Amino acid sequence: MSIAPTTPKRASKRVLPGFNLTLGYTLLYLSLIVLIPLSALVLKTFTLTWEQFWAAVASPRVVAAYQLTFGASLIAALVNVVFGLLVAWVLVRYPFPGKKVVDAMVDLPFALPTAVAGIALTALLADNGWIGSLLAPYGIQLAFNRNGIVIALIFISLPFVVRTVQPVLEDMEKELEEAATCLGASRWQTFRHVIFPTIAPALLTGFAMAFARAVGEYGSVIFIAGNMPMVSEITPLIIIGKLEQYDYAGATAVATVMLLISFVLLMLINALQAWQRRRSGAQS
Repeated sequence: MSIAPTTPKRASKRVLPGFNLTLGYTLLYLSLIVLIPLSALVLKTFTLTWEQFWAAVASPRVVAAYQLTFGASLIAALVNVVFGLLVAWVLVRYPFPGKKVVDAMVDLPFALPTAVAGIALTALLADNGWIGSLLAPYGIQLAFNRNGIVIALIFISLPFVVRTVQPVLEDMEKELEEAATCLGASRWQTFRHVIFPTIAPALLTGFAMAFARAVGEYGSVIFIAGNMPMVSEITPLIIIGKLEQYDYAGATAVATVMLLISFVLLMLINALQAWQRRRSGAQS
């Protein structure tokens, strides 16, 4: 008589509690950390009439700050997409002396206080700084204008792109690149048809994170921007100024507009990421 093999029973116990309990903790934590503060921001804005709200968020000075903040953040994120990919590529593909030191330096903007970063960049790029003094005779000024803002945003948002793309490059199968080369593909064709489709979602994620980080940056920018109204004044500085004047409702109104614009842009980027993943899946 043969005895049928028995299959082991699936373990009924999980490391974490059940779905209902973990979901409850998740919603509670997100509510305390994210939803309640943002709700308070919006509710404070509702204390304004429509005329007061429009006057607070649509004055020429505030509109100029919006344009500078989002424009400089977009430029910084685009620059970091290119150079962040290059840094990640070098760290993953090439061995060289001091590689671990360079890899650790990428995380420096994470650990460095933003005010210290702003002071350091100002000391370097001002007309009497090490780099600024070399460019000043040619009429090139990098500090106390919009150029300084873009440079500061590039500095603080670079790690987001590098650390997002680097794991994807490490997990890529080099056999695909070798196969493309054996089939006669050039370096550009290999990058365009083999490498880029794989890293595109990670690049978009890094771009979104770098852009979001740059939009809300304050500490490193105020030291190097010059903070001239209508010229080099960022939106967070507008909010701080209104708070110092005890205009809390006006500050929350400007912050609410920043929140809505950032949310819409991030939603568009996430939709683009989802489209890119579907396209990559269809091609594969």
